Amino acid sequence: MVKNIALDGNNLTIQDLVRIARARGGAKVSLAPSVTGRIEKARKVITDALKNKKTVYGVTTGFGALAGVILSKDQTRDLQRNILLSHSAGVGRPFDEETTRAIMALRVNSLAKGFSGIRLETLQTLVDMVNARVHPVIPEKGSVGASGDLAPLAHMGLVLIGEGEAVYNNKRLPGAEAMKKAGIPLLQLEEGEGLAAINGTQVMTALGALIIHDSINLAKTADIAAGMTLEVLRGSHVELDRRIHETRPHPGQSRCAENLRKIIAGSATTTSHMDFGRVQDAYTIRCSPQVHGASRDALNYAATVIETEINSATDNPMVFYETGEILNGGNFHGQPVGLAADFLAIALSELANISERRIERLVNPQLSGLPAFLIRNPGLNSGMMLAQYTAAALVSENKSLSHPATVDSIPTSANKEDHVSMGTIAVRKCKEILNNAEYVAAIELLCAAQALDLFTNLKPGAGTLAAYNIVRKHVSHMEVDRILSRDIEILYGLVHGGRVVRAVEEKIGGLY
Repeated sequence: MVKNIALDGNNLTIQDLVRIARARGGAKVSLAPSVTGRIEKARKVITDALKNKKTVYGVTTGFGALAGVILSKDQTRDLQRNILLSHSAGVGRPFDEETTRAIMALRVNSLAKGFSGIRLETLQTLVDMVNARVHPVIPEKGSVGASGDLAPLAHMGLVLIGEGEAVYNNKRLPGAEAMKKAGIPLLQLEEGEGLAAINGTQVMTALGALIIHDSINLAKTADIAAGMTLEVLRGSHVELDRRIHETRPHPGQSRCAENLRKIIAGSATTTSHMDFGRVQDAYTIRCSPQVHGASRDALNYAATVIETEINSATDNPMVFYETGEILNGGNFHGQPVGLAADFLAIALSELANISERRIERLVNPQLSGLPAFLIRNPGLNSGMMLAQYTAAALVSENKSLSHPATVDSIPTSANKEDHVSMGTIAVRKCKEILNNAEYVAAIELLCAAQALDLFTNLKPGAGTLAAYNIVRKHVSHMEVDRILSRDIEILYGLVHGGRVVRAVEEKIGGLY
């Protein structure tokens, strides 16, 4: 396991960010050697501008619609403290620890590029907070996604100056107390540093990166669940024939079909349908590669956007030390991330949609040929009846959540910021959809394992058997009715933690 990840602003990966956010104890971070020179050169541009009494947005002026207010030298440092106080207007429950760590690491990585004009001391303090596990309390709600994630990042920045709150050693403390216990000196922010701390897309991007990581796992899990269902419903292997998918060469479709071929390889249960009356399978079985594949392609697009954003400079103003220029721009606008999150939300919803329809086919005796609701004594027992209800509820909720956030824009800052991305809302909704989809996948695995118990003595495919074994290791066969939510929660944990995918890949090799 990587113990330390050096941040240079250019080479951070999603996987590295996950290690920082989630590794037991959290991987530590440091600044790459190349960062020091860039930070110092950019800071000199700011100090030279102050000496020459230049007007610089956010350094010698107010913010947003107040950019026309020119401040005196005595006011410029107070301005940096005031922006953190005034912009800390977030509400709602705080982000969890892993998201907070990802936010902090991404802000370090962006600032390390050297376009903000902050001091090295300020950047190092943020690094020290990550490594000491001083986690600012950052409310989830309050960002409109331009100028960046102002409100949540302001809550992060408060702790730098001893304000706000932070969690340290599992205790929620005043910011100053948390920093003192961690042995990290508080900062007196200098000109431009308050704005530099908060002007970026790191909240939406951090959450988006974690979602991408988990969505890749979900996409593989969806293929595993579909393969299991295909087997117990006596699906045809013909629809997975490589030649079919080569005629429509969408990458995701081809990869899904390949995964399904690997999962059911060696199965004695699949058929060409030549030996019984069904001519072809229902779409939820036959078109799994096409549906799952389209979601995979959307996921790949979203991943490309996030991978670009995590190594981008999103400040305003931007300092170009090579020429000594300070330029105003709009890299803080979250539209790229917001659109990607909205697209991914739809794609994840579709993985859940088709999974729920397969669940229905599993529990419906008219469609499956199996005992009603997958229980041996239906009537006295309801079996998996309500498992399908829950899946239906989650899928319906996802349909509402899939309405794109980025098509909405409410002007802010006296109409100076007259188009905003709502990117952070898009990403937060996407996370909820992902969690719901993971539950639906867990329910399909639960039902498919139960169906396999009732189905046949024929040998299943190697991937199907591996998935069945990991399910049965943690959840027993249902002989009579019991509390289903417990089983679903156990399976959700196996899905979300990637244990189902790992168990299958250990037996059949890596899935795409």
